[in-house]
Amino acid sequence: MSSQSQTDFDSVVIGSGPGGYHAAIRLGQLGKRVAMIEKDKVGGVCLNVGCIPSKALINASKIVKTAHEASKMGIETHIKIDISKLQNWKQGVVNRLTSGVEFLCKQNHVEIIRGNARFLSSDELEIDNVQRGTKSKLSFKNAVVATGSSSIELPNVKFDGKRILSSTEALELKEVPKSILLIGGGVIGLEIGMAYANLFGTELTIVEILDQLLPGTDLELVNLVSRTLEKLGAKVNTKSKVLSAINSGDKVEVKFETPDGKNQTLLVDFVLVGVGRRPNTKELGIENTGVQLTDKGFIKVDKHMRTNVPNIYAIGDCVGGPLLAHKAMKEGIVAAEVISGENSSADFQAMPAAIFTDPEIAIVGINPEEAKSRGIELLIGKFPFSASGRALAGNDSEGFTKVLADKDSGLVLGVEIVGHEASDLISEASLAIEMGATLEDIGLTVHPHPTLPETLMEASENALGKDIHIVNKQIETKTQKAEA
Repeated sequence: MSSQSQTDFDSVVIGSGPGGYHAAIRLGQLGKRVAMIEKDKVGGVCLNVGCIPSKALINASKIVKTAHEASKMGIETHIKIDISKLQNWKQGVVNRLTSGVEFLCKQNHVEIIRGNARFLSSDELEIDNVQRGTKSKLSFKNAVVATGSSSIELPNVKFDGKRILSSTEALELKEVPKSILLIGGGVIGLEIGMAYANLFGTELTIVEILDQLLPGTDLELVNLVSRTLEKLGAKVNTKSKVLSAINSGDKVEVKFETPDGKNQTLLVDFVLVGVGRRPNTKELGIENTGVQLTDKGFIKVDKHMRTNVPNIYAIGDCVGGPLLAHKAMKEGIVAAEVISGENSSADFQAMPAAIFTDPEIAIVGINPEEAKSRGIELLIGKFPFSASGRALAGNDSEGFTKVLADKDSGLVLGVEIVGHEASDLISEASLAIEMGATLEDIGLTVHPHPTLPETLMEASENALGKDIHIVNKQIETKTQKAEA
């Protein structure tokens, strides 16, 4: 292993995922000499083995589902899927985006350094480039840790990358999966599992230790996803625990315990473990800097993304909170601007989240349970997609938009959407909360017709008792009182 001379930088960013490359590019825009250190592929988990490839497969599954249902409109189709071509197309999407990030880094004078970064102190790093067999040191004035997170491995179910899979391997299958068992009924497992069920008719079995799928999500939204799973023939086991999973070569034998205390054994093609993610902070040499961590290994930061060590910042999954790519992006920009002396902070009023199940779920702001725990009295409006002309014309009318507002002021506090294109619809709701909009503000805003965004306007008007396209409960109550 050879050693190289030391290089000095104004700022270094460790990790090139969504948060890392946003921080690095913004630092470059602000005139800093910046290096971005990446041990694997530029773009991190999100672009390479997470958000982007999963959404590519999910989009393909939607096309297949739409084709199957086209007969309702008098359109007959014959579907043939080549999994190799599908995977190649997906990888093409990934490659285009990752090369785009590298191009943008180059244009903004960001130097990309390949290797594993490890802190030697609070102002010096060692870079280990295993492929080249070199080690180098670099000093810095400021560092941004953007190392992300990785899949949690269960002690009794070890990843083998062949049939017992993390999300990474599950997105790269070369054979059609006839059956998959999902350990965990959370976002990652359901997104991938439902995509394969729609694409190939894959038999799904879900084993979730808690009492509901998508834990922490409003049950009213989850129920629609559960309904689709039922239509797909999925077997859902809540309050259940996987005891073992053994790869026999062409199958996996899974044993799990059900709520009645009985054990079941099942043979499946693949097992996908999706029980959460842990921060990538163990091999960074953080202990050499004095940076403080939580009990679970997340890096502690303030609203400026600064750690307790003034020149070291951290963003994204490694700082905890909701593990969302768009959260990391905004935090990366905040860190870069603070380093550059700008008045910037992560004081977001609204942090949306999208779940790409079938149907999609998108949420922002508070939910009914949170409002109840905080003693907030809500005014709730709801508009079903079944009353939306655009949804009906698109043959996808299952779902609804729900708006939660403060009862006294009408201030919009939360929005929940389940249904077609929910992930696209939530942005207007995020803007409304961020800008302090009221139900009346949204209701008075003219929305083009016929469109799905109208459902947000209609739900707001429903909360105020004046929606045109559905019967308002407030009006029903007033009429009943008048007749009495």
